[in-house]
Amino acid sequence: MDWVPEGQTVNQVYYKEVMTNLREWVRRRPIMWKNGSWVLHQDNVLAHNALSAKMFLTKHKITVLERLPYSPDLAPCDFFLFTKMKSVLQGTRFESVDAVRTKATELMNKLSEDNLQLCYQQWKIRMERCRDQGGECIEGDSISVV
Repeated sequence: MDWVPEGQTVNQVYYKEVMTNLREWVRRRPIMWKNGSWVLHQDNVLAHNALSAKMFLTKHKITVLERLPYSPDLAPCDFFLFTKMKSVLQGTRFESVDAVRTKATELMNKLSEDNLQLCYQQWKIRMERCRDQGGECIEGDSISVV
């Protein structure tokens, strides 16, 4: 988990820092690192599409699965994580941004391996549907978020 510091703009410089940290995190996982079994799925925000970011990813041989520009239905945070968190947080009042971070971190840390496997399975289904529909948005299709 990486929280964007207050006042920080998510630009290409900051994004490169995040990608450097992510690469290091993966490097410490020998199975993922040695066989190159990990793929980065990102959206199309400006920082991700910046030439310097693309050069970094290419230089470090990070495989990127690009997403269609207007496909929120393919982002696991949008169809899975936020839905789960909203159901728990609905109606909660927080005293500070730090209190929100603390509660969000607690909720994310409670996600089980089964939750994450379900999310991955749903993501694969959505990606296949999108591919089968020629890249059309599939938002609103019924896939449970248990």
